[in-house]
Amino acid sequence: MDDTPTVHHNIEGSSDAERKGHTIVYIWDMDETLILLKSLLDGTYAQSFNGSKDLRKGIEIGKYWENLILEICDKYFYYEQIENYNEPFLSSLSKYDDGKDLSDYDFNNDGFSHPYDDANKRKLAYRHRMIREKYAKGLRDVLDQQMKTRWDDLYNLTDSYTDGWLSSGRAFLVQASDRNKLVAPRLGSSDTLSGSDTKCQDINVLVTSGSLIPSLVKLLLFRLDDLILHDNVYSSWEVGKLQCFKWIKECFGGPGVRFCVIGDGMEECDAAQRMNWPFIKIDLHPGGPHRFPGLTVKMVDHYIDVIYAPHDSGNRQ
Repeated sequence: MDDTPTVHHNIEGSSDAERKGHTIVYIWDMDETLILLKSLLDGTYAQSFNGSKDLRKGIEIGKYWENLILEICDKYFYYEQIENYNEPFLSSLSKYDDGKDLSDYDFNNDGFSHPYDDANKRKLAYRHRMIREKYAKGLRDVLDQQMKTRWDDLYNLTDSYTDGWLSSGRAFLVQASDRNKLVAPRLGSSDTLSGSDTKCQDINVLVTSGSLIPSLVKLLLFRLDDLILHDNVYSSWEVGKLQCFKWIKECFGGPGVRFCVIGDGMEECDAAQRMNWPFIKIDLHPGGPHRFPGLTVKMVDHYIDVIYAPHDSGNRQ
């Protein structure tokens, strides 16, 4: 496994006076943070409401999502073939991809299997390339009308049951994205801009403890794919969150860049502390500010300012 990401998005400052030249990289956990799934399945979400939520209904909703995620993974994202070959990010095997035209490639009969040698890594890299393309296109043009209706109904049912958790989480990412002025090009590309030309861009990155492909499918199904690029999705399954955070710092670190980790678990909390980054812990319980609905961009910016301001704003990484 190659430990060096091949996708870089360094940002060298900002001309946005209101933001004081800062770019914020929001590093999100997925389950029980941006979306709810595990807490629906095991009943902890409903239990946090002390009887006012229908426990059985929450579990049923979680099971519907679980089945839909696996169905999409297997049918469109080669998951049955690559389930045992998890990588930390989609571009991790890009050096094995020879650029072969895949329009007529037979993924079901190319012999992809053990051993996990260079030949099979190339075949996995082909699949990752196709997954990138599918993710970029989204699911709307792929699914039939019956499946789209089933998906929309489940999303709306879940959002209603959770008092707007899904739509509020999406609204947070939309608000952060609305502050963006210009997407920075990849480091080393022919169109790389100088620092003086690159304007402020807040960035949403996902670091999930789940495996990579189901996590990408979750982002698609929970309507977050247009707000979190496939290149900005990391699986810490084998490597741990601290290693993922180090990669993210390599990709995005620079003058005027601030990082903030938002999640519900101890691993991301500990890793954030190791990186000297602020951490906001999401809480399922109603009434708390660190949940959806409730958490806002303004609130998170305040916590970031508190942590960074004493350290000569903009240069602490």
